[in-house]
Amino acid sequence: MTSKTNCKLDAATLGKIVFARFLSLPLKTYDRCVEKTEASPCFQILHPYVKASVLDRAVLYEDSPEYPSVSAGGLGEICLLAGRPEFVYYRPSFVREYHLDESAIGQLRQAHALSRKLAATIHRLHLINHRNRMTHALIRTLLDVQADYLMSGDPMTLATLPQIHMVRILLERADLLKVADASRLSRLVRGLSFRMADGKLQPLSTLFPSERLLNCHRVDALIKREKSLLMEGRIEHPLSDAAIAALLAQQWGVSLSRRSVTAVRHYLAIPDRRRRAGKEDYLAATEGFSPLLMMTQQSVSGSIPSHPGVYEIRSSVLREETDPQDAALAAERTRIVYIGSTRNLRKRLADHLRCNNGNVLLSDLLAGGGARVRYRAVSTNWRLLERQLYHAFCETFGAPPPCNRMSP
Repeated sequence: MTSKTNCKLDAATLGKIVFARFLSLPLKTYDRCVEKTEASPCFQILHPYVKASVLDRAVLYEDSPEYPSVSAGGLGEICLLAGRPEFVYYRPSFVREYHLDESAIGQLRQAHALSRKLAATIHRLHLINHRNRMTHALIRTLLDVQADYLMSGDPMTLATLPQIHMVRILLERADLLKVADASRLSRLVRGLSFRMADGKLQPLSTLFPSERLLNCHRVDALIKREKSLLMEGRIEHPLSDAAIAALLAQQWGVSLSRRSVTAVRHYLAIPDRRRRAGKEDYLAATEGFSPLLMMTQQSVSGSIPSHPGVYEIRSSVLREETDPQDAALAAERTRIVYIGSTRNLRKRLADHLRCNNGNVLLSDLLAGGGARVRYRAVSTNWRLLERQLYHAFCETFGAPPPCNRMSP
């Protein structure tokens, strides 16, 4: 016989859950929520006790009477003003702040003149205040910490910024003392994106790089410089992992072992020096590809052009049995799971995300999340370029991508 358990939560715990869910609302849903709240009869009744304003130092988009679509543009965009980055919000709901006459509202409560609906509306206004203040404080801090990257777009200029460090900064503000914590910040950042000054849509999490991610950018930059160093005669052969480690220490003061460099190279799917010495290796064949993007509906619709081209999908979900001597090669190969081409890159990648591709293995991998994509837009011969990429991949790694079921 099982005894009944008391499933009721205390008010403090329930309030934390409600706020956590409110922070997790997608931008489009959140925008509708604020608009619906301000259009409600309850908000009109509370009008004598509530003054709506804009957050301090918040800049709102004013280029046209119509605000940009939330789904297309994210939270806002970076603009360069007087040599400094500034953030311009796309929607009034993202910068709304309500000043409530708490004394008058308290008197209404004591007189039992607040209905449940009015009390719920007041609670919703507090939630909007907390979310917008936290978001705005986050943006203002990032404008200072990541100013070099926001102006240049060069990932090499990113500063290491763990989210826990950002929490400590936010906690220095009196109005966020009881609001900011690591879990809440993670929930908020997860659903936010913005446009760089060049128009590219990026997740806000880009501005919170770990030291490991920065090392990936550094190794990638050194490999990309390798060809010019060879042509200039400054090096005779492609860089070994030990040589890369030495350059990291020399140029950035980063202390990485040779094995750590090898691990980073595997993560980036960069062949070893012997394979890079060949003229037809996969690294050379993919020169001119875009940077890696998280493969989500938001990034695909905002960052991928509707042009012909070729693309490569990577995922860390797939694992395969390998001999120990082939483990390094397998690590490079299996992160790249599919190579394709299409007349319309945006449409094809959106179809992949909807699992509308007839490829069960690829659909299962994409359903697991965490996939990334890069592409190269071309005007003609995209099928021929796909075939060349496919053969270069097979030549470099000894096997086709796991989700390519046949040769193109």
